[in-house]
Amino acid sequence: MRRLRRSPTTDSAARERGSVSSWLVTSTFVMIIGVGIAVDLTGQVHAQQHARDVAFQAARAGGQQLQGGSAIRGEGVRADPRQAAVAAQTYLAAADMTGSVSVPGGDVVVVRTSDVYETKFLSFIGLSSMRVSGEGQARVVRAVGGVEQ
Repeated sequence: MRRLRRSPTTDSAARERGSVSSWLVTSTFVMIIGVGIAVDLTGQVHAQQHARDVAFQAARAGGQQLQGGSAIRGEGVRADPRQAAVAAQTYLAAADMTGSVSVPGGDVVVVRTSDVYETKFLSFIGLSSMRVSGEGQARVVRAVGGVEQ
């Protein structure tokens, strides 16, 4: 009785059958995750910059609310804390962002914002949102001829 023996090249070819498919699936998954990280981290950076910008603009809006009496009498300029907080909160609401406003000392308006960035790709691996925050300050000064007084 004679047995037919397969050649070594035929055995190795049979063992490697399908290995390209698993490599392709794995590399495709890795590429999708890589693109997802790039897209979502870029989106998070953009949302962070937006939160900072809104904070600065809300602080500027609050800093424009001055105590009129002391400014008119030439005693210096100070922000009206209540009106500054209302103006900054109004700006935040118009920008659809949450935050807090403080007016320490009367000459600085500080706004802290927070928001959530909803991920586009990374939700597939369980990361559906990222928190972003920003802080902005506006200092109230008196300037005459472009020179701070």
